[in-house]
Amino acid sequence: MVTLQELTDYTNSLLEIERYKDYCPNGLQVEGRFEIERIISGVTASQALIDIACDKNADAIFVHHGYFWKNEDPRITGIKRNRLRTLLSNQISLFAYHLPLDMHPEVGNNAQLAKLLDIQIDGQFQSLNNSVCGNRGHLRSPLKAKDFRQLIDTKLNRKCTHVDAGPELIKTVGWCTGAGQGFIDIAVKDHLDAYISGEISEPTAHIAREAGIHYFAAGHHATERFGIQALANHLKAKFGLHHEFVDIDNPA
Repeated sequence: MVTLQELTDYTNSLLEIERYKDYCPNGLQVEGRFEIERIISGVTASQALIDIACDKNADAIFVHHGYFWKNEDPRITGIKRNRLRTLLSNQISLFAYHLPLDMHPEVGNNAQLAKLLDIQIDGQFQSLNNSVCGNRGHLRSPLKAKDFRQLIDTKLNRKCTHVDAGPELIKTVGWCTGAGQGFIDIAVKDHLDAYISGEISEPTAHIAREAGIHYFAAGHHATERFGIQALANHLKAKFGLHHEFVDIDNPA
């Protein structure tokens, strides 16, 4: 068991939340009971996840996608009202970590995806505004494009979208989980063989074909399931907590 304040302070420090200019507040978003023993983790703080946390008598929920996003309607109505009412009436705390969880070198989404796909991380790459947004690396065992696609499909348990436009053998890879498709330009600039993100946009296929790079869209939800599990398992080991990951299926 750990106090809410101790858990908040430790996790905020671990993920270095002050380093990131984000689209939402990172850390404790909804305050519940003051002592934490049972935690639930999931990708998004949906009503379905909250309801399961209630059924399991959880003290806190840890997610990647929380609430209070920049430019969203600030009124507490409809879906937002229902979610917050459930959390508050059951005294369940909600922790959300967005960009800090994406980029953490050990428990982060990008780091965990690299581990899953046997990619050696060689460094980070930056967007045009100099914010860190993804990683570059190399496959420990180079693969043909069709075999790498099969590996992604198998590890993520879903069929990815593959724009087959690069070299026959994939050695170097760039990646950014979630909605990172816009950073394909950085992978092109760095002359990488392949680029992976969660989502695909209409221009992405054209960029990949014209630049001669493989592109894999492996799913926003699918690519961001692993960081939050790694974080919660770390907290479980650190504080002796009970933890369960709940995967609310999402085709996006």
